Amino acid sequence: MRIVQIAIVAFFLSGISVSVQAQGGITPEMMKEIQQSYKGTPCDKAIRNAIGGTDINVLALNQENRANFDTHFTYKVPSNGITNQKSSGRCWLFTGLNVLRAQAMLKHGIPSLEFSQNYNFFYDQLEKANLFLQGVIDTREKPMDDKTVDWLFHNPLSDGGQFTGISDIIGKYGVVPKQVMPETLSSENTRTITDLIKQKLREQGLQLRALPIKMKSTEIEKRKTEMLGVIYRMLVLSLGEPVEKFTWSLTDEKGNIVNTKEYTPISFYQEYLGNDLTNDYVMLMNDPTREYYKLYTIDYDRHTYDGRNWTYINLPVEDIKKMAIESLKNNVMMYFSCDVGKFLNRKEGTLDIRNYDYESLMGTTFGMDKKQRIQTFSSGSTHAMTLMAVDINADGNPQKWMVENSWGDTGYNGHLIMTDRWFDEYMFRLVVEKRFVPADILKILDTKPVRLPAWDPMFADEN
Repeated sequence: MRIVQIAIVAFFLSGISVSVQAQGGITPEMMKEIQQSYKGTPCDKAIRNAIGGTDINVLALNQENRANFDTHFTYKVPSNGITNQKSSGRCWLFTGLNVLRAQAMLKHGIPSLEFSQNYNFFYDQLEKANLFLQGVIDTREKPMDDKTVDWLFHNPLSDGGQFTGISDIIGKYGVVPKQVMPETLSSENTRTITDLIKQKLREQGLQLRALPIKMKSTEIEKRKTEMLGVIYRMLVLSLGEPVEKFTWSLTDEKGNIVNTKEYTPISFYQEYLGNDLTNDYVMLMNDPTREYYKLYTIDYDRHTYDGRNWTYINLPVEDIKKMAIESLKNNVMMYFSCDVGKFLNRKEGTLDIRNYDYESLMGTTFGMDKKQRIQTFSSGSTHAMTLMAVDINADGNPQKWMVENSWGDTGYNGHLIMTDRWFDEYMFRLVVEKRFVPADILKILDTKPVRLPAWDPMFADEN
């Protein structure tokens, strides 16, 4: 009898459970209503058949918009040779070096020049390894589920980055011509070696956390140095060993040697560039989710432990445009980053919110604005390029912009052309020389920055 009673109780409890679970779930009645959205009309069937075997972007391509682009620009900084980051996340590095090589070529009348991305990438990876290991040392008394510790082990290393990597790495290690330290298969295809180093760093991080809490700092430093030696060897085996001295000849447009000298990477940088990358530039951001005319800094968002955290001024997009135009008027390229995948016509090299008509194809609207897209993780900065041109109408307003990309000879001869409206919606960051920034905006740099956590989703590395 008791067994029967238990069975009856269990039956009723299961019924209650099913009833509770059904609240908020898709019921049969709800499913019937949902299914009514697809009518199965001849038009529905035609679209369904087309999408089933064709790229959505091909079907959504707005044919009426394809003739709206020309290649005239009011202000254009000359581009000399398109670079290719291949299968790597080094867009930030290519962009920064492209900005600097344009300056060097203009300043010294050099007909052709490309800096070695591999040289600076080597030290970027070594410095990031040290940043992680020292971060583990600094937090080793905290539990593994502490938010900072958790973030460190999630992000021990990456091949992506942003402008602080340019200022931190080049300021510390200089630059060399590409022929001095050329690319390798691993530098052009970074995933495998980066994953191996990440695996090793996580192992080393656990070893550092296992050390006695009262161990002397000098002994901990010794252990960390030994660990970095392992990382250094892995980098040399995959990328090559960075040069300490090299001989380079400056040639004129006819190929005649002007002079030949021995350089170190630092002396080469000082002679042909000499920029104070830490103090001569300011990063501007257009992030409508945060208060404008404020200074922000992101914790742990730097490329070297002894470098500076990524710090920026958040501004309305119209303010940023004015500074960008002033820079281009003076023949100065800029580090620029955006959400490049949105409305990109890769074949023709255009970025325009009218490139694709997804709404007509899908029979619905996509109505979020820039703020809402950021808040819902629908958009964010994904790629860095070199802003080099702007076209201005008779009223003095920008109509379109052009960037030098690092994807080889794709798009418009290695470039991308974007409408001003696309710029408004998907541009996020611009690095400008301070001489083009109004005094009232520069004063914001003297205020105390709002400190943001390393794990803020708005600040993933650009690649």
